[in-house]
Amino acid sequence: MSIQLERIEDKVEFFEASDMRTLEQKISEQIENNKVLLLHVYSVQHSIYIHPKTEQPVYTANVHFKAK
Repeated sequence: MSIQLERIEDKVEFFEASDMRTLEQKISEQIENNKVLLLHVYSVQHSIYIHPKTEQPVYTANVHFKAK
């Protein structure tokens, strides 16, 4: 059995929260986790939509991480 390790070059993660502060916390936490993998934030896209059942705003973001 052989194990091959490869460096992650690109990684895209998606986040969702009921308020902006929670969304920011989730993203900040994952940024710290990805620093261990030597990844930095390349781009961030975010949006807000209204949940059809609860009629509450839902904050979403997708963060693209790239190798340094």
